[in-house]
Amino acid sequence: MFESENGTGEEKALSPMWGFLSEEFDYRQPKRGDILDAEVVRIDKGAIIVDVGAKSEGVIPGKDLEMLDEEVRASIKVGDRVSVYVLRPESPDGDLIVSVNMARALEKWQEAERYLEEEKIYEGTVSGHNKGGLIVPFGQIRGFVPASQLVNLGGRQSPESRMEKLAQMEGEKLQLRVIEVNRNRRRLIFSQRAAMRHLREEQKEKLLEELQEGDIRIGKVSNLCDFGAFVDLGGADGLIHISELSWQRVKNPREVLKVGDEVEVYVLRVDREKKRIGLSLRRLQPDPWTLADEKFYVGQIVKGTITNVVNFGVFARIAEGIEGLIHISELSDEPFDDPRKIVHEGDLLPLKILSIDTARQRIALSLKQAPTLEELEGREALAEMVQAEETAPEEVPPPQLEEIAEEIEEEVAPEEVPPPQLEEIAEEVEEEVAPEEVPTLEEPMEEAAPEEAPTLEEPMEEAEPVAEDIELEMAESEAQSEPGTEVSEGEEKPQEG
Repeated sequence: MFESENGTGEEKALSPMWGFLSEEFDYRQPKRGDILDAEVVRIDKGAIIVDVGAKSEGVIPGKDLEMLDEEVRASIKVGDRVSVYVLRPESPDGDLIVSVNMARALEKWQEAERYLEEEKIYEGTVSGHNKGGLIVPFGQIRGFVPASQLVNLGGRQSPESRMEKLAQMEGEKLQLRVIEVNRNRRRLIFSQRAAMRHLREEQKEKLLEELQEGDIRIGKVSNLCDFGAFVDLGGADGLIHISELSWQRVKNPREVLKVGDEVEVYVLRVDREKKRIGLSLRRLQPDPWTLADEKFYVGQIVKGTITNVVNFGVFARIAEGIEGLIHISELSDEPFDDPRKIVHEGDLLPLKILSIDTARQRIALSLKQAPTLEELEGREALAEMVQAEETAPEEVPPPQLEEIAEEIEEEVAPEEVPPPQLEEIAEEVEEEVAPEEVPTLEEPMEEAAPEEAPTLEEPMEEAEPVAEDIELEMAESEAQSEPGTEVSEGEEKPQEG
């Protein structure tokens, strides 16, 4: 009846009767849990009537509306299309009971699942807390952030301190990542730590694209380990190897840096495949080896601090960033089997420079050819004294001050005249100490002295006969001692050649 020999399905579809029967056949009674697209047809005092395309209209009860935010509830108008969740397919009155709140919640669950699958970051505001963590709403869903998934909560602490910190975080906006969605158990778990890791990965990718070798960046020390220091460059961490911390030998990075320090670093290398960034601190400081030829010379005596002792010799630091090697043969002339018996790490010793190779950064040193520390310190002290004498300015007063100083000296300087009492004492001492005229050895001292010394008033001629008498007596005595020699009284004594 409805189909001819050459009839097709398209002809059946075009038949009005067939279309009516098709719609009647395709109709399906709504079931609990279905999400339907509805149109608001009437807003009553205690309910909202919606058209869901079923045999009967859907009813949104007042209790469901009370669960909505006031802003959302006030925004619903007649003619708006809303999603509704089927609570009861048919009430005793034959109505279809639906829920806007449940529909919105279900949509949020579905959205949360998409966040989980796509690893998207959700920014939520903390609305409350309990002893386990923070409460963060996700639309109509109550999400939870465990305390173990928070970044800045800290380590072990008392329950009171933890609760205080959690309370202080209420109202803050957090970057979170969905790590668990369980609609049946109504569990939505967030993690701030996972979000931070994800954000850092994104920032690291961006930073790796921008960074170039030779760049200079400012970062903050985020961690220290035995082999170096990690520096946060703003989303990505770079590593300063321990050998790049300083030009001098560093045994532990904590000798140079501490966590939280802000430092300027040099970008050594960027490995985009392995996502690694190599940094340097010492490359921004002058290389001390470039000045080694100016500061040191072969034969120079320097002081060095022992930094390392090995079997073949000893390393010593003679300047900031410059170390030399003392070969085992240059340690001592005395026999020994271990360099550690001669020197120890930290010793300060005088050393002699044997050779310098700045291109290879090598300096050969000798301990046995150098003076002792006492000798070196004595030389240094003597050199300082000589230098001080050579460089000391003469204490010459300015021209004006010279004149004033001379006048003061003339006025103040005492005349070199002994006091009256001292003059008399000095004259007495001179008279007592002055030597008397000593006679010849042949005569006694009493006879040699003149019986009566002439006074100062007598003339000098009266004293001459006394001298002549003495000469005559001496001549007579000589004549008696030598035979054949006679001297008369009137004969004059011959004068000596």
